[in-house]
Amino acid sequence: MFSFSSIEAYQQQLKAGIITCADAVNFYLGEINKRKNLNAFIEVFAEEALQKAKALDAKRKNGETIGKLHGVVIGIKDVICYKGHDVSASSNILKGFKSIYSATAIQKLLDEEAIIIGNLNCDEFAMGSTNENSSYGNVLNALDEARVPGGSSGGSAVAVQAGLCMVSLGSDTGGSVRQPADFCGIVGLKPTYGRISRYGLIAYASSFDQIGVFGNNIPDVARVLEVISGADDFDSTVSSLPVENYTSQLNNSNKKYKIAYFNEALDHPGLDKEISHQIKGFTEQLKKDGHTVEPVVFEYIDYIVPAYYVLTTAEASSNLSRFDGVKYGYRTPDKNVDLTEFYKQTRSQGFGKEVKRRIMLGTFVLSAGYYDAYFTRAQQVRQLLVQKTNEVFKDYDAILMPTVPATAFKIGEKMDDPIAMYIADIYTVFANLVGIPGISIPLFKHSNNMPFGLQVMTKRFDELSLMQLSHQLMQQYKVN
Repeated sequence: MFSFSSIEAYQQQLKAGIITCADAVNFYLGEINKRKNLNAFIEVFAEEALQKAKALDAKRKNGETIGKLHGVVIGIKDVICYKGHDVSASSNILKGFKSIYSATAIQKLLDEEAIIIGNLNCDEFAMGSTNENSSYGNVLNALDEARVPGGSSGGSAVAVQAGLCMVSLGSDTGGSVRQPADFCGIVGLKPTYGRISRYGLIAYASSFDQIGVFGNNIPDVARVLEVISGADDFDSTVSSLPVENYTSQLNNSNKKYKIAYFNEALDHPGLDKEISHQIKGFTEQLKKDGHTVEPVVFEYIDYIVPAYYVLTTAEASSNLSRFDGVKYGYRTPDKNVDLTEFYKQTRSQGFGKEVKRRIMLGTFVLSAGYYDAYFTRAQQVRQLLVQKTNEVFKDYDAILMPTVPATAFKIGEKMDDPIAMYIADIYTVFANLVGIPGISIPLFKHSNNMPFGLQVMTKRFDELSLMQLSHQLMQQYKVN
């Protein structure tokens, strides 16, 4: 029977003739069918995936050179464009829309012979922390189906968690890869802003959004990152810095790191006491094992969430103005209205509650009387955060922080309190505001039997150090 442990082991089995790509795809199609109740997939590309698998098997049999992701079965979040396939951002306003081109990240996966098995459920337009804001319904956490999987990339996280694909792509605007990875007990990486092209990623907040990777281990995540990173003529914000060979340089287990943490984060009143206690104990263990781990004063922590929500909602109100029902997507069935009323009805009926809330908030902070009071001030806070973070990385290799304030909560528990939901992003939005890479690694288990992760961050474009340190921590300290 087929089983998956890592991409490297899988490809060795393929080369040895023990299994085939078709075996792998058939296995995952069976698992997806068995776990339909989790609602992770919006659409499964069953016939297409099998055809691709058979073609790859034939290529390998002929002795041809194979790609870095040869036969790797991948799911993609429903905000990433794949030519000829539906992409809706889990919103009624885009249901039935077929993408006319592929995102650069998707094309790079295909060029290295990955098999895309389907698109994955998410919060509408990537706005949410629970995957309860999808027009396709809730995604369930496979460890406890009464709990949320996190969001917005909940389907992407659960697909890996439940063994419905090998790795998956999500997007991270303020924690939408790292937070569901934490809730689901898997690895979730948000790279540096500009490390991966955003071409073909449906925009929420353009100066924050970044495609990210879910996996069960660091080597798999590193391999996918290596493939999809790099310059792109279609994205003016992507970096032209060369992409390092992350996969071959992961093992660095003898290195001792200089690591910072913020007391203000670990002692925050909103942080679960058990999570705080376990992470503090972990910092002491790191010290015993030869690493330098020191507290750093970070006086701006209470400004992080307000600045994030002012800036992202402002960008969202602008980005989502293109969805008006004129050229594509949902349009109101009422034909007896003027153009202004047409726009109002189309957008009111097409967008969900949370998306409308954020559009209205963003329109407010950009309005004439409030622009300087909110948007300008938030940009100033963002600059202060960048300066402070740069100072920290002059002296330290990495920053440790909790990923989220609590383990996965019950479905519906926070839906009536959007402020409480927003505050739950306190630890993840920091990396997006300052543009640094961050990862959640599943090291801990709570007394409620749910997993929780440790968030590790490094300076901009230092994904290599981030993954080397994370790989070392996973190998030495992960609780099974």
